[in-house]
Amino acid sequence: MSIEIPPGLTELLQGYTVEVLRHRPPDLLDFAADYFSRLRDTRDEQLREGAAPRAKGVNFDGEPMQTESNGEDERREAADDEDSDSDFELCAEAFNPDDDDEDTEPRVVHPKTDEQRCRLQEACKDILIFKNLDQEQLSQVLDAMFERKVQPQEHVIDQGDDGDNFYVIERGLYDIFVARDGQARCVGRYDNHGSFGELALMYNTPRAATIVAITEGSLWGLDRVTFRRIILKNNAKKRKTYELFIESVPLLKSLEPSERMKIVDVIGEKTYQDGERIISQGDKADSFYIVQSGEVKILIKSKTVTGKDANQEVEIARCQKGQYFGELALVTNKPRAASAYAVGEVKCLVMDVQAFERLLGPCMDIMKRNITHYEEQLVALFGSSLDLTNPGN
Repeated sequence: MSIEIPPGLTELLQGYTVEVLRHRPPDLLDFAADYFSRLRDTRDEQLREGAAPRAKGVNFDGEPMQTESNGEDERREAADDEDSDSDFELCAEAFNPDDDDEDTEPRVVHPKTDEQRCRLQEACKDILIFKNLDQEQLSQVLDAMFERKVQPQEHVIDQGDDGDNFYVIERGLYDIFVARDGQARCVGRYDNHGSFGELALMYNTPRAATIVAITEGSLWGLDRVTFRRIILKNNAKKRKTYELFIESVPLLKSLEPSERMKIVDVIGEKTYQDGERIISQGDKADSFYIVQSGEVKILIKSKTVTGKDANQEVEIARCQKGQYFGELALVTNKPRAASAYAVGEVKCLVMDVQAFERLLGPCMDIMKRNITHYEEQLVALFGSSLDLTNPGN
């Protein structure tokens, strides 16, 4: 008996499968009901607006689904959304972090001049998937990357091809094309920065988009084996390591599980030795910290509290496992109001300011209320008030 697959069924189930792999919901039935309800609402809205329904992904938690291009999806339609992604069409095979087959492959090294190394490091400094690597892992990744010069109209990757490399853009303009129903449609453009090609490597699937160079440019490529051996295993193990801890942090309990998982994906870990200064009063704020283990003492210069001309630091608080610090300067956009020091060996989970602003918006009211609480503590300790939004030197 011949069974005909209805048009659109494959794409529909592919999109749902990828979202399940990304969010790992505890209840697949509830997740499916929510997913397909949102998809139907999106279609109905498009019909009401007189537009032809498009096979777009469902927008979960305010962030569109990840795409092969990881780029700027239809900037004309989402000009204010810096996180927008391109159209998505993917059949996913999840990466198994416990599969060690690729560990037997020899380490890849492409020799580079000092000038090339400097350009590579500059191009990669803001690539999110590199930020959680330790120094040794990052060095191996940079060693394995190779430079690729491209010319106008050159196809870097083609939709439907097997995934071979992940690419980081050093310079150049690149258009993103997705073919449907025999027609290729431009869905976005990279402008001298960004990265693409990761999903085909993550899920062992064909390329979901075509990337075409519009100008002469330069890319840095990373081969599939190195990408999966280092980056994917690092991310998978990091999730297993931090997932339960993040769920236990009181500040983050108000977030949805999927929001907490996004935090897991962007945090890094730093270790500090006894007496080591973690942040300095008066410095510009660039990170937010959660104590994973150990204890951190918070000190403030005595002249800030007493008005005396002295640089002696006075302890005002201690942070233990699950507590956080460094948020005040990020909330108020002011210099650091206090210094923080490790008591014994301390491990902290660290989030940079960009991720803090993007992911912790729902927690902002809690952190703002704590400013008043901190000031009340200072009054109790020193009998004087202090405006922590203007910390002085």
